[in-house]
Amino acid sequence: MRRSLRDFLQTALLSLLVFAALQMTIQNFRVEGSSMEETLHSGQYLLVNKLVYTRLDMGKLATLLPFLDAQEGEARYLFHPPHRGEVVVFRYPLDPSRDFVKRVIAVPGDAVEIRDGRVYVNDRLVPEPYVESDGHTSMRRTVLGPDEFFVMGDNRPNSNDSRAWGPVPIDHIIGRAWLAYWPLSEWKLF
Repeated sequence: MRRSLRDFLQTALLSLLVFAALQMTIQNFRVEGSSMEETLHSGQYLLVNKLVYTRLDMGKLATLLPFLDAQEGEARYLFHPPHRGEVVVFRYPLDPSRDFVKRVIAVPGDAVEIRDGRVYVNDRLVPEPYVESDGHTSMRRTVLGPDEFFVMGDNRPNSNDSRAWGPVPIDHIIGRAWLAYWPLSEWKLF
């Protein structure tokens, strides 16, 4: 009796640890709307890697580890920051209770401009094979600040994105789209 209770408690504890680890590193997300078509479709389900963009506060870490030389507020990515072209899930800047999925077009320090639907980053035309119709919108040159990302949907004529509400701060980015898993006919890795 005592051994089976111990086995049960060990199994329950291990299950809780696995569940907690998964909750901290992976999130599922349901695509709503047509802003990412043809890449993603409304109703599709994704797994989002939340760990890949994890940032460490080096200033706080330095208080615990005195051999670290870091300033207060200095942050470093555990793996890497969002890169141009990656599909990310983030909290909508105008209503953080809603999550959106878009593609990163420009990263901190970049200058982004749109001329007759064509996107230029740092005065270079961005090749975008994933865009079927770029529309005909234009946007004045905008230089992104530190920790700001410019995101756009792949279906440009039907996308509410950074063109309308500005850059997304890094603390709003939840993670990188990793796997489209449902429906099975549209399964793909990103």
